[in-house]
Amino acid sequence: MRTLVLGGIRSGKSRWAEEAIATSLPPGQPVRYLAPAPPGGNDPAWAARIAGHRERRPAHWSTVETDDVAAQLRRSPGTPTLVDDLGGWLTGALDRNNGWAGGSGAAPVAEMVAAIGEFGSTLMLVSPEVGLTVVPATASGRRFADELGCLNQRVAAACDRVVLVVAGQAVQIKPPGA
Repeated sequence: MRTLVLGGIRSGKSRWAEEAIATSLPPGQPVRYLAPAPPGGNDPAWAARIAGHRERRPAHWSTVETDDVAAQLRRSPGTPTLVDDLGGWLTGALDRNNGWAGGSGAAPVAEMVAAIGEFGSTLMLVSPEVGLTVVPATASGRRFADELGCLNQRVAAACDRVVLVVAGQAVQIKPPGA
């Protein structure tokens, strides 16, 4: 089953996704955690967020820090996988494709959506939901919100289930089989 987990900042979406994939598998089942966000560099707050995520993961999970999520999904399509998060991945894709200055992220988005559709095991994808907030005041902020909204729609269509996490509580948006 492919599940898209949406939520705002600090909504509990990552923790929910981690618990959901862990409880959907036999105890001790390895999980591959794909982390497409940048490692943090000189930003102590960002580094602390990443460290918090790492500390929550069971020891039997593997972590792959990558900007090529599609290739990783295709490399091991039978390994249960959690991707956290698509917003970080999209930022990198726009960076690599001059997306902030008129370039296009269409090709990497299409590649990602295709890889999700082909994936053959349990897959959890975490993504920020930015459509429930104010319209960003900057051109780059609006570009990100627009691109992420489109990406989330395409990924939701490729998934069997979509949940929205608010205050740590999951609300079914697209139940399995819908």
